[in-house]
Amino acid sequence: MIKVGDTLPAGTLMEFSEVEGEGCSIGPNAVDIAKATAGKTIGLFALPGAFTPTCSAKHVPGYVESFADFKAAGVDEIWCVSVNDAFVMGAWARDQKTAGKVRMLADGSAAFAQATGLTLDLTARGMGLRSNRYSMLVKNGVVVALNNEGPGKFEVSDAATLLAQAKS
Repeated sequence: MIKVGDTLPAGTLMEFSEVEGEGCSIGPNAVDIAKATAGKTIGLFALPGAFTPTCSAKHVPGYVESFADFKAAGVDEIWCVSVNDAFVMGAWARDQKTAGKVRMLADGSAAFAQATGLTLDLTARGMGLRSNRYSMLVKNGVVVALNNEGPGKFEVSDAATLLAQAKS
């Protein structure tokens, strides 16, 4: 399992873009993890699934509401990573009004979750292999804080906890 001091695993996440921008077209676009984290401070949080109750009611809204505070604390970007496809993450981004605040990144095949060792097997509940709920502060691709939740918990991966770590 990934730990503080480790470099994020190499790989690609997918992001749905509503508008064309510098180097991105409308629709799913690849995000190279190493390139996207180079020289930046990233507040990354991951969760089991888009549109799920805790994720939609508490986890994502906390980060959206705290966006300005994260920026003031020196965080360049906030990433939400989930084992869903880019189309679902794009729809969830619209629903949660994350534009310009939280990048909603898809880990469609759970490759990133598996590479970090932070997986949650929800096969018995019909959801397959998912990401565990956690947050981490990443500086230049290296994990400097990691808050991994216990099964069924939402106590340490919230925006307030990661924000306090970003400020310290």
